[in-house]
Amino acid sequence: MSDRLFIFDTTLRDGEQVPGCQLNTVEKIQVARQLELLGVDVIEAGFPISSPGDFNSVIEISKAVTWPVICALTRAVQKDIDVAAEALKYARHKRIHTGIGTSDEHIRYKFNSNREEIIERAVAAVKYARKYVEDVEFYAEDAGRTDNEYLARVVEAVIKAGATVVNIPDTTGYCLPSEYGAKIKYLMEHVEGIHRAVISTHCHNDHGMATANTMAGVLNGARQVEVTINGIGERAGNTSLEEVAMIVKCHKDIGIETNINTQKIYPTSRMVSSLMNMPVQPNKAIVGRNAFAHSSGIHQDGVLKNVQTYEIIDPRDVGIDDNSIVLTARSGRAALKNRLHVLGIDLPQDKLDKVYEDFLRLADKKKDINDDDILLLAGADRSQNHRIKLDYLQVTSGVGVHSVASLGLDISGEKFENCASGNGPVDAAIKALKKIINRQMTLKEFTIQAISKGSDDVGKVHMQVEYDNRVYYGFGANTDIIAASVEAYIDCINKFKPD
Repeated sequence: MSDRLFIFDTTLRDGEQVPGCQLNTVEKIQVARQLELLGVDVIEAGFPISSPGDFNSVIEISKAVTWPVICALTRAVQKDIDVAAEALKYARHKRIHTGIGTSDEHIRYKFNSNREEIIERAVAAVKYARKYVEDVEFYAEDAGRTDNEYLARVVEAVIKAGATVVNIPDTTGYCLPSEYGAKIKYLMEHVEGIHRAVISTHCHNDHGMATANTMAGVLNGARQVEVTINGIGERAGNTSLEEVAMIVKCHKDIGIETNINTQKIYPTSRMVSSLMNMPVQPNKAIVGRNAFAHSSGIHQDGVLKNVQTYEIIDPRDVGIDDNSIVLTARSGRAALKNRLHVLGIDLPQDKLDKVYEDFLRLADKKKDINDDDILLLAGADRSQNHRIKLDYLQVTSGVGVHSVASLGLDISGEKFENCASGNGPVDAAIKALKKIINRQMTLKEFTIQAISKGSDDVGKVHMQVEYDNRVYYGFGANTDIIAASVEAYIDCINKFKPD
């Protein structure tokens, strides 16, 4: 009989802390429903006291999903816990996730406190949360740098106070796998009453060891893992859900199983990537576009003879179907609707009709439509309510001549136009844009996502623009990379705070 490993997904909380990747409530509900289909056990829906948006998202996600536990994050502060409990009022299964820093660095510099007082605050927070819910998780922030003897004292105290789950975060991605595994083992062997709670891992990827540390924790007794789709998260990211799920699936000898429907991994990955405008690196394990590609002649020969020579995972096990229907300009609504459904998106008829019209226009420009294109089309309405929209763009450029751009904007229904020359077509177009939007703004970062399918593929552009001492993030997608660049810049401008 296999041990059950619980999957705690924090894509909508820790993952959403990536600058420029924030979702609105409707998009969060879409992701939450997909996570439910994927089979995650716990969805950390937000940090309710941090903003009205997070508070509302926890409420609406609680209403939208059925069986997963909905979790809300707090600090070890009574007001935080009060607000979290209010946000969770509609959840069928609810959990409050409270905690405090336990490393000497946090105790001394963050809290200006001492070890005994931190234990008192931890115990008080858990007891207070238990007044609202039966399921309370405690996190010992920066446990990775906390000495094991003191950490064991904290864990024992919060379990006695009523914590049902205890989270041991490697907050800074500091630990080596051997160190983190030994830390979990120490707690399993030295904490009285440890088996009354589930021990959880929460590892960051600052040194590229998040998944390795997580698995070291699991092999030493942890039975919950805190993960995100595509490993997204602030700084270098979090442990990747898909990596842990497939490691456990492939290594049946370790005697552990999850509830994850692995065939939903790829569509979930694509959905999160599209909604958060965050590309998946090509060599990303499990879900990167090169994860099942073989270019070496030796590898190709081996795979052709027997796929198991170089592939330990069947692509179909993670939802990648090599025989999927290819969408072209001749495809009908039924084919588009089916592909959207495979990708986890079910649209009402009026929205499907609009997406289909956009699909036909795109299909006229490029031969084959890929999944990223479809997800972009399905999410394109996010910009429909923007105050500033691109009306038209015309660019003249060539070798040995100055590029010239003529550009028109629709600003709240009023038309504006201007032109400019520049050092290349993108520079000329943005200069024309800035003549209309007469503000002191600076382009800080400009990234074009690699085009992989051909010269007619949709180009995806990410930008950072600084205005009034704040940095704003924008995204654009178009078969014309110049237009995509302008759309990304406009996306930034639409997020500026009003003067």
